Amino acid sequence: MLDKKKDFELIRQIHTVLVLHYLEGQKQADVARALNLSNSKVNRLITQGRKMGMVKIDVESPFETLMGIERDLTRSTSLTEAIVTPSVAGSAETTLQQVGRAAANHLVETLRDGDVIAITGGKAISATVAALEVERAFDVTVVPLTGGIQGKYYTDVNHLATQMAERLGGKTMLLHAPLFAESRDQRDMLEQVSSIREVLDIARRANVALVGIGSIEPEGSSHYDLHPVPEADRKMLVGMGVIGEFLAHLIQTDGSVSNYALNSRLVSVAPNDLAQCARVIGVSTGAEKVLPIKAVLNGKFLNSLILDEDTATAVIQEMEGT
Repeated sequence: MLDKKKDFELIRQIHTVLVLHYLEGQKQADVARALNLSNSKVNRLITQGRKMGMVKIDVESPFETLMGIERDLTRSTSLTEAIVTPSVAGSAETTLQQVGRAAANHLVETLRDGDVIAITGGKAISATVAALEVERAFDVTVVPLTGGIQGKYYTDVNHLATQMAERLGGKTMLLHAPLFAESRDQRDMLEQVSSIREVLDIARRANVALVGIGSIEPEGSSHYDLHPVPEADRKMLVGMGVIGEFLAHLIQTDGSVSNYALNSRLVSVAPNDLAQCARVIGVSTGAEKVLPIKAVLNGKFLNSLILDEDTATAVIQEMEGT
C-alpha cells in the first residue's frame, strides 16, 4: 500500500525541481544547491518526473499559419519541402527580399563541401544571391544552367554565378554563350564547343539546382528582358497554351515544353534534365507567377519551393481547382 504522505512529498519535490529547472532555467547543479540535494538526486527526480508524464513540452510559433500552408503545399504536390515567408502588403520588392533571404538561408543550411550549385538568372535568384551570408567558406563550385544576356543584373547568369561563388567562398565555371542562338543549327554547334559542353554537363549533374520561375504576363515579367516581343506575339503565345518560363523554356500548363521555335534556339539545360540533379530548389514570388508555378509543379521539376504567403495560397487554390 502506498504511503500517501510520502507519495505527496515526493511529487511535490519533483514538481519543485522541474519548475526550477525547466521554467526558471536553472542548471541541475544550481537546483541541487538551492534545495540542499545532491546533483545525482536532482537528476533522478527530473528523470522520474519525465517518466511520470509531469513534463510536457509545447512548441508554438507565431507563424503557424505559414507552416500550415507549407504542409498543404507538400501534400497537394510532389514537393518534398516548401518554405513560405510572410507577404508584405503593398511592397512586392520587400516580399521578394524576404523570399530571397529564406532561400539563401535554406541553401546555406543544406550545403556541403564539394557540392556543385547550378543556377538560373532572374530577380528571385538575384535576391537570393544578395542575401547570402556564411560563417565559413564552402568548397563549392557554382555554374550557370543557361546562357546569359548582358544588360541587367538579373539576366546575366554568369555575373550571378560569380557573385554567389564569391559570397560562399567557392569557385565558378562560366558559360561563355548567349542564351539565344540565331538558329537551331548554331545552337547545336555552340553546345558542341568543349568549354560550353563541359559546363552544361556539370550543371545537369549538380548537387543543387537553384532556379527561378518566369511569367509571360507583360507587367513586371523578366521574360521579355530576355527576349522582347510585340504584344501580338505575346497573345499568340497565350493562344498556343504557353503559361510561363522555366530555364528560359516556354512551358505549358502541364509542364511540357511548348512547341515554339524559340525553344529550339536556347543554349540551356532542358527542364527534364533537372531530374539528374540531387536537389532542385525553386524560388518565386508574385501573383503573376501563380500559373507558371502551377505548371512547374505539374511538370514535377522541383523538390523544394520557396515563396511568399499570398503566392503560396493562390497556388494551392489553383492546384486544388485542378
